[in-house]
Amino acid sequence: MFDQIAAVTLINLRSIPQRALLSGATVFSIALVVMVLLGFLAMSNGFSQTLQGTGSANVAVMLRTGSQTELNSGLSVEQVRLVEEAPGIARDAAGTPVVSGELFVIVDGIKRSSETEANLPLRGVGPAAQSLRSGFSIVEGRSYEPGTNELIVGEGIIREFSGFDLGETVRLGSNEWVVVGIFSTGGTVFDSEIWTDLTVIQNLYQRGTSVQSIRARLTSPEAIEDVRAYVENDPRLNLDIQNEIDYFASQAGGTATLITYLGVPLSIVMAIGALAGAWNTMYSSVDTRMREIATLRAIGFSGFAAAFGTMVESLALAGLGGLVGAAGVYLLFNGVSASTLGSSFTQVVFSFAVTPMSVLVGLALALIVGFLGGIIPAIRAATVPLLAVHRS
Repeated sequence: MFDQIAAVTLINLRSIPQRALLSGATVFSIALVVMVLLGFLAMSNGFSQTLQGTGSANVAVMLRTGSQTELNSGLSVEQVRLVEEAPGIARDAAGTPVVSGELFVIVDGIKRSSETEANLPLRGVGPAAQSLRSGFSIVEGRSYEPGTNELIVGEGIIREFSGFDLGETVRLGSNEWVVVGIFSTGGTVFDSEIWTDLTVIQNLYQRGTSVQSIRARLTSPEAIEDVRAYVENDPRLNLDIQNEIDYFASQAGGTATLITYLGVPLSIVMAIGALAGAWNTMYSSVDTRMREIATLRAIGFSGFAAAFGTMVESLALAGLGGLVGAAGVYLLFNGVSASTLGSSFTQVVFSFAVTPMSVLVGLALALIVGFLGGIIPAIRAATVPLLAVHRS
């Protein structure tokens, strides 16, 4: 039986070039299915990695109770001062609490790739903001001067949006700003932001002395419990507190899930089309070799060997399509910069990430298409009547 299976399988594989057009169409259609699926997964993975790679367990993020994002939060300057006195808050060499009350507004930017408008976050920060971002550095120019209409922009903004190059004058809303520096935080979500002095944002956008979030460095990751206890015992502080890692992980979930939910149904619909193509190819393969299969059956080859060889041929074409699709996505998209709407309705710049797990998922989908597309032709090959050998 093993010898029969090996012989029929080898005959089937060697005959593929005789049906090059149909076989090539099957490989191409399956490759497209895999490329679509892996493209969406690479987008979802890259977005999640950017947000989940942001932040530190030693930094606490505080929002108004019940707020899921900074956009929905609102805090007073009095609350910032109360947080500065909380136990567990780290202090710098001068004894000043490392706390930053922050406020952001949504402004328009122009995407380089499409020349369309998109929402960007203009964040007002205090003196401690830079030290609260791990890996923060000014890579070009200098930092803004407090009290002036000067901006520093993240590297992600420079890659994806026009008009923010060093030295340019930018009009955001009714105000003009000068870009004096470009900063990097090593590819985190902060690279998708524009920064300026907090008091300037408060004045220009008529926000009084309010902020939307408070960031604070902790003496240790465990000190967050001391801060929570302090907040719970003070009725003036109605705050939800998370460390930065947990905060950004929760922000990543919704958008990443949405991207995946968009990609999977589209891939399934395309897979149905590819399934029809695979079935047609294998059915044609059996038809063109009807006399050959009947001859093998007549000299003692089993129907199972004929069915097995047909199934291997179908899986081989599907596997090749899966490999072509995976290689195409990796070469075309892996590491490519893009941006999409985040939880605060502003753009987050990230890079596509083709992971080994997503490649395995793509190959599995390709093989499923090949298996389903080969079942009926395999059954037909196993049941070819012996008299077919005499047909002209």
